[in-house]
Order: sequence, then C-alpha cells, then structure tokens
Amino acid sequence: MTYQETQARPEMQDAILRHLTYTIGKDADHATLHDWRMALSFAVRDRIVDSWFASTRAAYGAGAKRVYYLSMEFLIGRLLGDALVNLRADAEARAAVEALGLDFDKVLHDEPDAALGNGGLGRLAACFLESLSTLACPAMGYGIRYEHGLFRQSFEGGRQVEEAETWLQQRHPWEFERPEAIYPVGFGGHVAEREGKMVWTPGEAVLAEAHDTPVVGWEGRWTNTLRLWGARAVDPLDLQRFNYGDYLGAAAPEMLARSISRVLYPDDTTPAGKELRLKQEYFFTAASLHDILRRFDSEHGDIRALPDKVAIQLNDTHPAIAGPELVRLLHDERGLPFDEAVDLARATLNYTNHTLLPEALEKWPVDLMGRLLPRHMMLIERIDADHAARHPGRSVPIVAEGEVNMGTLSFVMANRVNGVSALHTELVKETVFADLHALHPARIVNQTNGVTPRRWLHACNPRLSGIITGAIGEAWVGDLERLSEFEAHLGDAGLQEEIAGAKRANKVDLSNWVAAAHGVSLDPDAMFDVQIKRIHEYKRQHLNILEAIALWQAIRANPGAGWTPRVKIFGGKAAPGYVFAKKIIHLINDVARVLNADPVTSPYLKVVFLPNYNVTLAERLIPAADLSEQISTAGKEASGTGNMKFALNGALTVGTLDGANVEIRDHVGAENFFLFGMTAPEVVARRGLHDHAAQAIAADPRLAAALEAIEQGAFSSDDPGRFHDITGNLRGPDYFLVCSDFSDYWRAQRGVDAAYRDPGRWTRMAALNTARSGWFSSDRTIRGYMADIWGAAPVGPGA
Repeated sequence: MTYQETQARPEMQDAILRHLTYTIGKDADHATLHDWRMALSFAVRDRIVDSWFASTRAAYGAGAKRVYYLSMEFLIGRLLGDALVNLRADAEARAAVEALGLDFDKVLHDEPDAALGNGGLGRLAACFLESLSTLACPAMGYGIRYEHGLFRQSFEGGRQVEEAETWLQQRHPWEFERPEAIYPVGFGGHVAEREGKMVWTPGEAVLAEAHDTPVVGWEGRWTNTLRLWGARAVDPLDLQRFNYGDYLGAAAPEMLARSISRVLYPDDTTPAGKELRLKQEYFFTAASLHDILRRFDSEHGDIRALPDKVAIQLNDTHPAIAGPELVRLLHDERGLPFDEAVDLARATLNYTNHTLLPEALEKWPVDLMGRLLPRHMMLIERIDADHAARHPGRSVPIVAEGEVNMGTLSFVMANRVNGVSALHTELVKETVFADLHALHPARIVNQTNGVTPRRWLHACNPRLSGIITGAIGEAWVGDLERLSEFEAHLGDAGLQEEIAGAKRANKVDLSNWVAAAHGVSLDPDAMFDVQIKRIHEYKRQHLNILEAIALWQAIRANPGAGWTPRVKIFGGKAAPGYVFAKKIIHLINDVARVLNADPVTSPYLKVVFLPNYNVTLAERLIPAADLSEQISTAGKEASGTGNMKFALNGALTVGTLDGANVEIRDHVGAENFFLFGMTAPEVVARRGLHDHAAQAIAADPRLAAALEAIEQGAFSSDDPGRFHDITGNLRGPDYFLVCSDFSDYWRAQRGVDAAYRDPGRWTRMAALNTARSGWFSSDRTIRGYMADIWGAAPVGPGA
C-alpha cells in the first residue's frame, strides 16, 4: 500500500487493519470473519479507553462519592454494536467495514452473547451501568466472570436440555485483566480469640482475580467499569501428586476453585449445590468489599467517612453477606467497636428487593453457614441480637428455625430498601417486610425500574428510531421523556403508515430468521403475540398455552368465523431443578407440534417456542412484537422490564395489574392496554375459597375442554399421562389462579383480535405506547437512586 493510499484511508478503517495485523496477527487475505470482528472490536475499544481514563481521572480529581453495584448477574449481551451506538460511530464503522469488502451485520452478529445472567435481574443491572455512565455518576459494577454462565438451552422431543454455554471459548475483546487486583477469599476453618480480638483462620482459600470491562455511556462522555471476578487456586498444581502419576488429583485444587466461577446458578437442590451457591455469593461479595476499601483507602484517611464517600447497592439477596463481611472488616480487621462497625456498614449498604415470593428470599441452613463462614455466622447472630436489643419485644429475627433469613439480614443492614415498582413497594411494606417496615417506617422507598433507550429502541429498532428522530430530532435518545413530543405528530396519516411499515419490516426480518434458523414458516401479516421471560408458575406461561388450546378448539369448530391470524411466540429457560417449569416447556412444544401441523387451524394459529432465549434473541423479537404478554398473577411480579421494552417499541400489552404493568397502563392510557384478571387483594380473597379452581372450570366450558384435551393425550398420544402433573395442579390447588383468571384472559384476547383487525386503530394505539413510554428510562431510575438512596452527584460532561 502506498503512502498516499494510507493517508487517504479513513481513521476507523486504518485502526481495524492495524489491529488485524498487530493484535490478531493476520493479514487481510487470510482473515476470517472472527478475525475481522475482533479487529473492529479492538479499534472501538481504543476509543472507549480514552473516555475511560478521562472519567477515572475526573472522579479522583473531584473526590466524588462512588457507587458500587453488587449483582450476581450482568446480562450485558453483545457489546460491539452497543458501544458503536453510544460512541455515535456506527455509521463510520459500517462504512469502514464495507469498504474492506465485508458484510457489517455479519461482523456484528459474529459476537457471542455473554452468558452472565438469566433474565430481568441481570438485564436491569446492565441497563443501570449504562445509565450510570450516561449520567456521569462515578460507579463500578461487581459480579462474577462466569466461564459458562447460564446454560445453553435446546429441545429434544420437546423437553428442555441444558448444555454448557461456551461464550468464553473465544477471546473476550472487551475485558482487561488486572493482575494487581487479586484477593484471597477464605472458607471454613475456625475462629479463636487472640488478645481480645476474634481471629478467623480459614481452612481453605481461593484467589479472586479481576477482569475489567469498560461501560461507555451515551456519546462517549463518561465510562465506568464492570469488574468481574474469576476464581483460581492459590496453589494450582500439587506437583508431588502429579509426579506420582495422580494427574487428576494433582489438578483438583484448581478444578475446585474454578468451579466457583464456572456456572451461574448451579442447581441447588443438592447439598453440594447449596454449598457452591453460598461460596459464589461470598466469593464475589468479599472480593468486591476488599477492593472497595482498598480504593477508599487510596483516597481518604478516616474509615469513618465511608458512608460519605461510598454507596453500595445490593441487587437482591445474593450479596446479602456484605453486611456481616463489612462488619468483620471494620471490627475484626480495623479495630472499630462492634456497634460503630454495624452503624457504618448500615449507612453504606442499600438493598433492592426484587421479589414477593418467599422461596426467592434466600435462606441458608445455620449449619452450612457456620461450617462455611464460621465468623460470619457469629456476626450474624450478634447483629440479630443487637437489632433485637434496639427494638425489645418487637424485633424480627434474622436467624429462625435453623435458617439464616437473607432478606431480613439485607433489610436490617441497609440504609435504604427499595422496591422496583409502585405496587411492588407497597406490597413489600404490607407483606414480606411488614414487621420490619413497622420498626423502620422511613427505610423502604420506591424506584420503579427502567430500560436504556440506547439499546432497547435506538439500536435494536433502527426503523422506528429513525421515524421518531425524523419527527422530533435526536435529543430523545439521551432524554427519553422527550418522546412525549412524538405524540403531537401522530395525527399525520403518512407518519402512521411509516410506523406500520417499520413494524411489518421488523416482522419480515424475524420471520426470515425463524425460517432459516428453526425451519418454521411464519406469516408476517399475522399478529405476533410474544411471551419471553423466565419460565415460572407465577409468570403463567401455562395460562397462555391453555388459551391457545382453547382457541385451537374454537377455530376447529368453526373455521369460517373470521379469526384473526395469530402467532404465539414463547422464549425463556426453566431452572434445571424446577421440574414443573420444565413440564410447561414440554407442554408448549407438544401443543406447537400438533397445532402447527393442523391444516384447518394453522392458517389462523401457530405456536413456536424459540430455544436459548438471551439478549440477542430479545433484540430480534421485541421490535417485531405486536402483543406483549405480561400475565403474571397479580401481586407476584415485582416490576418487569420486558413489559417496558415492548411498550417502548410499540407493542400493546395484555396484562394484569401487577408490577410495573400498573404504571405502564397509567402512562400509555387504559384505552391502549388490554387489562384482565384479578387485582392483588382479589387474588388473596380468591385463594380463601378451597374449591376456586373447580368453580372456575365448571363455569367455563372452554377451559374444561382445554384441560380435558391435555389429559386425554391430544398433544402426547405416545404418553397420555405426560402432563397430569400440570392439569392436576390446575384442578387444585392452582395457587397462581390460572383457572380463575382464564375466562377474563379469553375475553381480553378477543378484544385484542378485534383491535388488530382495524389496522389504523392498532397502529395509533401502538404509536401512543411508544410516545408515552419515555418515563420508563433507566436514566430516570438512576437519577432517583442518586437522589433518594445514594446521595451521589454526577461529575463531568454527562452531568
């Protein structure tokens, strides 16, 4: 290449070729798609690093209060496209890549989807990190660098099969190893008093090593850090055993250490699984707190200033051990009096509650806690006694019936406890933490969840994003509440046609991908009815499939009745040990097999369950969805963020008054929301009827016929009794009230059909959902945390 050609080449193209040669070690003639994607990633990462360093210097220079977000999950998804959008370099990168003779979209899609989360909890954490950077709040996320993360899901004969996720088989270009940030984390051992101090001597230890990923905010003005901990052995190889030929035994320490950071949520139905889960939680929490105090010490002298300079957020109960661990560090290792250590820890820690399900508020057996973390068990008991002493006769025990209640521990050791939707927060006060709320009436606050508009509209739905920007300009991407300006333009018939055209084009894209990837043909003119979320009884995927069965039977009985064509699309994973949820997946797949092969009904109704739901699949489905299924039993869903993403992208919601559905309906308008089902108080009252399920089945012949079809083997002729566990549960006890809500769900769905048959009405309703969803930005949520929970202020140009 001549000097003149080099000078004429655009900067991005030059950076890609430089990294291809000097970082990847390939020339252009022999480079693979993977090589080009890595070269582009490193070229983009270079630009992020400049912002990253500048942000770090600004935070230190300002002596700013820092926020630390501790979470077991960070469902970050693919990072290349996200980074390009936030740097506003996507057009430049596309031009550079295409000038090199490559398909830009294929290069982007070559990136693995990081398997660091399960669903809403982890995706919320990822949105929060991006918003913290967009708002220039000095912050760091802490979690685990799972080698395999959540399992990769496939289906065999309709059954869920779990395989190890392999996202880290390739080099991860976004992370930086930090060999200087390595901390020993101990387990087991014994505690002894020495010179008036309690000293914990662990029986085993692993090393936590840091891997940093920069998280860039909108327009690249500020960049924070996601620090993930990987586990490795202190002594990785027993050389003596190796030399004796015991090769497996020689490697055992390394294998046992690495098991801590191998898999997200290992099955905890066995004692070994429970122990590994608790090890994981303490491992990342302890390493993070050591790192936080090291950073604090480098800037500040007096440890008593910790709450003024540090805010730590516990995302759910997984990092709840942070309370006793921080007390241990302050009391045992730094010599502060116990009472002062507790008060300092409490002033620094905050806790987000994500659930009203008792089984999701973790409890650990006292014997396991005492054996694995003996000093922490002693401190938990002392914290419990201290809290009881401060509230004589009224205290709520942390340790009860041989278990440590981690939700109670999180509450007791938190400065603020927040719910994640208005309804959820009130239910937290009235139910799971009613007694603690009575003792600490100012502690619980609400911060309704949000989603980042950069990924969940601007990047994943460029057609709709372009229409919005054409109407009101681009400022909405950094200030989502400006979407309200879009509503004034919706009277324009031409604009409505553009919106409808964008939705159909998204549906065509999805249909083509489903046909190519899964061999299922979908009609893009049919309604795309989507339910994508973790499979759980309270989320009621079985209500959805029951309605599909009833609809199939109705169509078969009268195929000429003018049915609205509909495709029901499911996605989501069941926990490996959750047998009932896996049965629901099997039922959905068996129903799909029968319905899709029925020549009478398949022009009007199809069902498809897309395997291995993750962020990338969500980015395909959400822009193409017409209908969003948010059908949890009222009073059970804390918030939801999928419901917000769907509304933002112009999907209408059929849903209960649960979680953030309540606020979505308030914002988009009741007339643009398909409501059904009992309210949370009605749910409680209905459960008081011992035969509520039988009454509901007797009152609705459609429901009775659907249940009977399942029981008679209509979808499992090889094994008619395959789903008797499901139908038996629905006939009683039906705790999640599927049968009691079925009739109203059917009514709402027929209202959906009628609305969809009027394209003009549907498009306007969908567009109003988009225009009125600006409040559901994670930027708004993070501003609320900063003001009401953390007492943190922005620094620098993103402020």
